Amino acid sequence: MFRADPPDGDDFDEQREKMVDALVGAGRLDDETVIEALKAVPRHEFVPEARRDRAYIDRPLPIGSDQTVSAPHIVGIMSELLELEDGDEVLEIGTGCGYHAAVTAEIVGDENVYSVEYLDELAEDARETLSELGYDIEIRVGDGHEGWSEHAPYDAAYLTCAAAEIPEGIVDQLRGGGIFVGPIGTAEQRLIKATKTETGLDREDHGGVRFVRMQGD
Repeated sequence: MFRADPPDGDDFDEQREKMVDALVGAGRLDDETVIEALKAVPRHEFVPEARRDRAYIDRPLPIGSDQTVSAPHIVGIMSELLELEDGDEVLEIGTGCGYHAAVTAEIVGDENVYSVEYLDELAEDARETLSELGYDIEIRVGDGHEGWSEHAPYDAAYLTCAAAEIPEGIVDQLRGGGIFVGPIGTAEQRLIKATKTETGLDREDHGGVRFVRMQGD
């Protein structure tokens, strides 16, 4: 795990650059578009002020309401697995503080990211932060198991929280060939990539992970 020294003011940009370069050097990332997206998003703006000195340590951080923001490396890995391209329509389940959505928006365009958050207070805070940073990402409050049918079909969808199974409502809203990525499991969570085919889902297991549990039915 890369650990940056606590940054001071203008040092945030330098610390972010060093963190991402360390992830690349460790072989955890190799897609240039994803790398540039991680370098572009000011993670410190999305975490509580008291934790900003740890914003560029590669680890999850509490954001309130018993939720966390994912470690930058897992955001990058998930982005690479989704095979995102400019203009793709993407569904995110679990807005949280908005950091992951911002990284996705850097790749596909903020007008193409639709995010569902279960908790009103997190959704409102994320809207405010994203707006202040110039991102125009649509967020609604609701049960992520249902997806967001209004904007379907999607080229890609991902979970920032762990579900017992891949939610059928989300799969139904993927277009043919669309990709799902998310942590699946209860006692043991696995990062699953699933591509929608004519006969179902073509699944790949990308190892053990640990995320907060998905809320809702």
